[in-house]
Amino acid sequence: MSFEQEFDEHHAWRKLFAARLKTLSEWLEARDLMDAGVRERLDRAREQVNADKVTVAFVAEFSRGKSELINAIFFAGYGRRIMPASAGRTTMCPTELGYDPEVAPCLRLLPIDTRLQPQSLLEWRSAPEKWERIDLDVNDPTQLAQAIEKVAEVRRVSVADARALGFWHDETPEDNPLPGADGLVEVPHWRHALINMAHPLLKQGLVILDTPGLNAIGAEPELTVSLLPQAQAVVFILAADAGVSKSDLAIWREHLAPAAERRDARLVVLNKIDTLWDDLSTPEYIEAQIQRQREHSAQVLELAPSQVIAVSAQKGLLAKVRGDEALLAESRLVDLEQALSDGVLVQRRQILVGQVREGLATIRAEVEQRLYARDRELVEQLQELEGLRGKNSTVIQQMRRRIEQEQAEFESSGARIQAIRSVHMRQLKDLLGLLGSTRLKAEVAQLAEALRQPGIKFGVKKVYAEAFDRLRDALGRAQTLGAEVQTMLGASFRDLNTEFGFALQLPDQPDFSRYLEDLQMVERNHLQYLGLGNVLKLANPEFGERLTKALMSRLQGVFESAANDMDLWNKSAAAQLDTQLRDRRRNFARRAEAMARIQLAAGGLDTRIEELGKAQLASERTRAALAQLTGLDADGAFTELDPALAEPAVAAAELPADPASWGEAEEVRTPV
Repeated sequence: MSFEQEFDEHHAWRKLFAARLKTLSEWLEARDLMDAGVRERLDRAREQVNADKVTVAFVAEFSRGKSELINAIFFAGYGRRIMPASAGRTTMCPTELGYDPEVAPCLRLLPIDTRLQPQSLLEWRSAPEKWERIDLDVNDPTQLAQAIEKVAEVRRVSVADARALGFWHDETPEDNPLPGADGLVEVPHWRHALINMAHPLLKQGLVILDTPGLNAIGAEPELTVSLLPQAQAVVFILAADAGVSKSDLAIWREHLAPAAERRDARLVVLNKIDTLWDDLSTPEYIEAQIQRQREHSAQVLELAPSQVIAVSAQKGLLAKVRGDEALLAESRLVDLEQALSDGVLVQRRQILVGQVREGLATIRAEVEQRLYARDRELVEQLQELEGLRGKNSTVIQQMRRRIEQEQAEFESSGARIQAIRSVHMRQLKDLLGLLGSTRLKAEVAQLAEALRQPGIKFGVKKVYAEAFDRLRDALGRAQTLGAEVQTMLGASFRDLNTEFGFALQLPDQPDFSRYLEDLQMVERNHLQYLGLGNVLKLANPEFGERLTKALMSRLQGVFESAANDMDLWNKSAAAQLDTQLRDRRRNFARRAEAMARIQLAAGGLDTRIEELGKAQLASERTRAALAQLTGLDADGAFTELDPALAEPAVAAAELPADPASWGEAEEVRTPV
C-alpha cells in the first residue's frame, strides 16, 4: 500500500479503538465496575490514541529537492506545487505542517529577530500575538501556494547582524553566505513557520517537519534536542548526481546520527535521479550508476543500502498530477512511500498496539480482581443462607444480630485504614517531590549557570556530565522510594485481606528503566552542542540560554511522564481500597436486608438464594464480556463482541430489586 493508504488504515484502527474504549467505559459504568484507577487508565488510553501523532521530518541542505519531495508525496492531489520548490524559491525556515481543529486554517510566521531573545520556540508558541498570521483557503490551491511562499522570504542584513542571528561563523568561512556588493548578506526572514490546514493526512494525525539547511538546524537547539529525536521518521535528502557532500555529512553526523536511537527510523533519499537519465547511456548503465551512488552513500552514512532510496521527486509529482503510471514507476516514488509505510506506520502501529494491549490487560486485571471479591461475597452469602434452611425465626434473628456486629467491627477499623492512607500519602509526596519541576531545576542549576556565562566555556562538559549523573540519581532514588511504598502497601493490603476478607492486590510498580534510556538519549543529543565546533556559539549567552531552555523542555517531559506513571499507580492502589470498602458496606446492607425479608416472608429465603444464583450466572457472563471487550490479537485486531454479552445491566441481579433497600454506601475517597 502507498503511504496514504497505510495512513488511512492506521487512522481507521485508531477510530475503532476509540469506539471500543467508549463501549468498554459505558459497559463498566453500567455494572458499577468503574473506579478512579480504571477511569484514569481509560482516559489515558483514549488520550494516547486520539492524540497520537506521526511526525515525519525532512532534512536536507539547500537545493536537494526536499520541498519538491514533500509536494510529491503529500500534496500532488492539489494538481500543483504547494510548498515553494521552484528555482531560487525554497523553504528558508523550519516549517511544521499539522492540523488543530481549534484553529482556523492559517500560516503563522515567527520573525527571525526573536533569535536575539532568550525565549525558546516552545515559549514563543504560547505567544501567538508575536507571530504574523495569514489565513489559508485550503480549497483554493493557488491562494494556498501563494501564501506558503512566504516561508521562502529572506532579508539582507550586515555581517554583524548575521553573526548575532547565527548565520555567520568566523570559524567556518566557507559555509557563510556570500556578501553582496553592499556588504550585506541574505538570511531567512522568519525563524519558524506553523501551517495549520485540514489536509486529509494532517487531520488524521500526520505532522510534517520541513527543516532546511545546516545553518537553520545548528542555530535552533530545539530542533535537534527535541523535534528531530521525537520524529517517528527522518528523511534525509541528498542529490543523486553529487552523493554525500561535506555539508550533507556535517548535518548527518552532527544532528541526525546522534539522535538515531532506531536507525531504521532514518531513511536517506537520493533525489534527482532524472539528472542521471541520459539518452546516450543504456538503461543498464544508468541503473549501475544509481546503485553505486546508493551503496557509496550507505557506506559513508553507515547505513544498510536498503535505507538509501533513489527517486525523482519532480518526475513523481508530474506523474501523479498527469496520472502517468509509467512515469510514476520510473520516478521510483512508490518505493519511498512503501518504505515510509513499512518503516514508520507499521512500526508505529506495532508500538501503539503494544501500549494499548498492555493498558487493556491492566484494566482487565483490576476489574477481574473486583469481580473476584464480589464472587467470594456471593458464595459466602449463599453458604450463610443455605445454613438457615429449616431454622426458626430465633436463629434468623441471631444471624441478623451477628451481621450487625460484624458491620460495627468493620466500621471501627476506619482509624487503622486512615493511618495506612496517611503513611502512604506522605511517602508518595516525597516520591513525587523527587520528580517535580522544582527538584529538576535544582539538579540542572549548575549546568544552566555554566551555559549562561559569556565567553569560552571551558569545563562545561564536566558540569554537563555531573548534571546528568544527578538526574539519573534522582530517578534512581524515586524508583527506590517507590519500591519502599510498594512494600509498605503490600504488607498493609495482606493484613487487610486476612482480617476482613478483602481481595486487595497492588498494581505493578512503574519501571523507570525506559525513562533512564530517555535521559541517556537526551544527553547524547545535547552533547553535540558542547563540542569544539560550537565553541563560538556557546560563547554567546543568548544561545546558551536557548540551549538551556531546550534541554529543560525535554527533561520536563521525561520527569513528568515518570511522575504521571507514579500518580496512576497510586490512584489504582487507592481505588482498590476505596472500591472494596464501598462494596463491603453494600454487602453488609444487602445481607441485613435479606435477613429482614426472610423474617417477614416464609418464601424470602428461597427468593434470595435464587437471586444470588442468578447473580453468579451474571458474573460468569460479565467475565466473558470483559475478556471480549479487552481482547486484542497479535495483529492489533479487536475481539469480535457477542451482542448478548454486551447488553446493559446483566449484573443487576446481585442487588435486591428495590434500590431503596440497598443501603447507603459511603463514598471513601483518597486524596491524590
